[in-house]
Amino acid sequence: MSEFTYPILFGILIGTILRIAMLRTDYRQYPTYLHGKTIHVSLGFIAAALGSLVIPALLSKEYTAVTILTVAATQFREVRNMERNTLNEVDSYELVSRGKTYIEGIAISFESRNYLVIITSFIVTFVYVFTNIIFAIVATIICFILSKILMSGSVMKEIVDIEYKDLHFDGAGLYVDNIYIMNIGLPERQKEIKKYGMGFVLTPKDMNTITTVSNLGQRQAILHDVSIALGVFRDSGTPALTPLIKRDLDDGRLGVFVLPQVRDVDKAIEIIGQVPVLESAIRMPSESKSHNKEVPSNDD
Repeated sequence: MSEFTYPILFGILIGTILRIAMLRTDYRQYPTYLHGKTIHVSLGFIAAALGSLVIPALLSKEYTAVTILTVAATQFREVRNMERNTLNEVDSYELVSRGKTYIEGIAISFESRNYLVIITSFIVTFVYVFTNIIFAIVATIICFILSKILMSGSVMKEIVDIEYKDLHFDGAGLYVDNIYIMNIGLPERQKEIKKYGMGFVLTPKDMNTITTVSNLGQRQAILHDVSIALGVFRDSGTPALTPLIKRDLDDGRLGVFVLPQVRDVDKAIEIIGQVPVLESAIRMPSESKSHNKEVPSNDD
């Protein structure tokens, strides 16, 4: 038995456990149970094996073996493409779609988590080889904590204040607070909206947030998560019953109109607050070098 056998097995085990820990099916039902999870756990096992083999290969002077990491990077890039293609195919059949921005965020996260597995397996194997299993366990705990931190991103409640507001009509116009949503002319549809509809106002906490929440992909993510968690009162071919989000152009607030089957205000606020802030939607205009420069007046 090789001196590297136990370190390699330990690295593979820890990497696979980490991938399982990062893989969860929540209210969005993705990844699906059981086949979706099987695919990602298998890829996590492969990633863990790749990370664990680097140090033994270098110490054995098998330098060409390290080139497998290049192949691995290419293969895990295909994971992103696989997720993107799969979600794009099924998205058109959702009553409230995820949107391309949300799909891209999910695809990137699945690719990046395989790289976290490789790095973790590499580190714990490295520590095991040069010290002992006690230090390797300590390194494992640290890697798990860091992975948890890297996995967690911002959520909506951190960047906006969420308030429930009654829906009302002004003629045929539907409003959430003073934010115009859409035109509903049929009295029957107006009755359904008054009965089943709910309205929320999201108030950005700063200038950066105004730009971020105005992103159409971020808005669609909010509508999708609320509709998945609480259901949606609509069917295909009923455009008047489509959940929508519109901006107040004066101050950047968002008016959210949803039609949940479970009309629970507190749950809806909690769900909106837990919607992830999409990385591709984040903007930081206040970080611009020219942002704080004084604008010359016409008198100069």
